[in-house]
Amino acid sequence: MAGNSTITSEEFQFSQEVIWKLQQYYEARVVGQKGLEMSLITAIIADGHILLESVPGLAKTTAAKAISDAVNGKFSRIQCTPDLLPSDIIGTQIYHQETGKFETIFGPVFANFVLLDEVNRSSAKTQSAMLEAMQERQVTIGGITYRMPQDIFIVIATQNPIEQEGTYPLSEAQTDRFMIKEKITYPSAAEELEIMTRTESGAFVGKGTPVLSIEELDRVQDIAEKVYVDDTIRKYITYIISATRSPEKVLKPDLAKYVRIGASPRATINFLRIAKAAALIHGRDYATPDDVKMMRHQVLRHRIGLSYAAIADNVTVEEIIDGIVNAIPAP
Repeated sequence: MAGNSTITSEEFQFSQEVIWKLQQYYEARVVGQKGLEMSLITAIIADGHILLESVPGLAKTTAAKAISDAVNGKFSRIQCTPDLLPSDIIGTQIYHQETGKFETIFGPVFANFVLLDEVNRSSAKTQSAMLEAMQERQVTIGGITYRMPQDIFIVIATQNPIEQEGTYPLSEAQTDRFMIKEKITYPSAAEELEIMTRTESGAFVGKGTPVLSIEELDRVQDIAEKVYVDDTIRKYITYIISATRSPEKVLKPDLAKYVRIGASPRATINFLRIAKAAALIHGRDYATPDDVKMMRHQVLRHRIGLSYAAIADNVTVEEIIDGIVNAIPAP
């Protein structure tokens, strides 16, 4: 089953040029973190929201800013704090006594790229203010619904997993609205040396010139939708998702017992979109099983709930995901 139509040679060439520009811009601003680069570019081409998690100082904000700076669109950065209010994000109405009328003031969420820095520092009420915007691409202010940007609207949220005081863990309903969750690791010694060298030379100072327009990125997203995905691969995706809900069918009992809840149908849709985008990044107009498996951790790690026993026994969600994917034959 193909997409809406076949990708033309001109469209394919255009998409490769755009992807190359994104990659070059990112690599000029961020040292290493190739997995993060792949996740960010894939999710943006697939038109999905991104959740980044790591200890402080590993370039979460820098990487998110680099990708958004590459595109000449509107960017907003929201530093989340416990006293942040929903109106600080979506906007509010202000009463003018002179005219006797209310004026709607739009919040920073009305942008093409929205960076929610340390999202788990904001209260649950404020976090929920993003739900409607992220899923429905609209917000309600004073009983009136306003649409988000129609072309590109992507939320990139970061969170720090090591601090507990003054933080509010994201709910499962909230995290499920992120297409992917990427965990960032420490750089190698060689990469850290390169970071010092670039910092001393001033390479990280200032904002670079955008290399893409919003219209160009929007066009690549449309092209990605046309990537061919065979029915066997679509079934492969459904088998993986189904196994997260009934792990005892594919995993050994001593491992299956740790799974508390499986992935939602949103994971199925996101797997399909991610596979299409990954295929395009790898220079193909058709998806393969490897495109599905490549992003398995990012798509599933925030959608599979583990029991407290898993935490006690040091069983990670990545182990569960690998066990499920390895147990299902690829087409």
